[in-house]
Amino acid sequence: MKNRIIIAALIAGTLALSLLFNGCANKPGTAKDKAQLEAQAPEAVQADSLTYEPTQEEATAYFASGCFWCVEAIYESVEGVREAVSGYAGGHTKNPTYEESNTGRTGHAEAVKVIYDPAKVSFSQLVDVYFGSQDPTQVNGQGPDRGSQYRSIIFYQNEAEKEIIDQKKAALAEKLGEPVAAEVKPFDVFWEAEAYHQNYEVQHPDNPYIQNVSIPRLNRFKAKFPELLKANSH
Repeated sequence: MKNRIIIAALIAGTLALSLLFNGCANKPGTAKDKAQLEAQAPEAVQADSLTYEPTQEEATAYFASGCFWCVEAIYESVEGVREAVSGYAGGHTKNPTYEESNTGRTGHAEAVKVIYDPAKVSFSQLVDVYFGSQDPTQVNGQGPDRGSQYRSIIFYQNEAEKEIIDQKKAALAEKLGEPVAAEVKPFDVFWEAEAYHQNYEVQHPDNPYIQNVSIPRLNRFKAKFPELLKANSH
């Protein structure tokens, strides 16, 4: 009897940890979940579109590296970045929803659109941020988030960007002595994610996934690149 109780407790503990650390795959996606978020932070989810357009002095870049909650927060901590927007890219369907992309059947990866000032931060530095804030050898995911929808992709918009990406990827692979998992793809289209996904880490700092996965990943990046951070991000 005692042994059965111990085994049951161990199973329960394992299940709890699984639910905790597989959090990005369990992001709110149902109407009920969305309604709860709207009630908690209506100012963050009133609009279906939160489109941000660059000014004439700004540029855009697109990256996929696991959960977009994490990646958005990382890039928004970088000096020269005005905004990072969560969305979907790299797939073959139009207007994907979170529920559709999370199946892995649309071909999309969770991605971020980074709007930045090239006079303050270069595309080359944004690629350094990309590789320096992830496990570059993990295939189809980052950390506990597994699946093609969490795969790593760097999108290029011209040959100059592609050359920067290819050189940095090759140098990193040589340094690590193993392949770098990130795909290098021409940019096609970016589909903005639902409003309740935007600025999620800031809006929900007490979420278990944010506490145990996203914030530690952000802090590891900050410790590695203090010279790239905004003054209020230290």
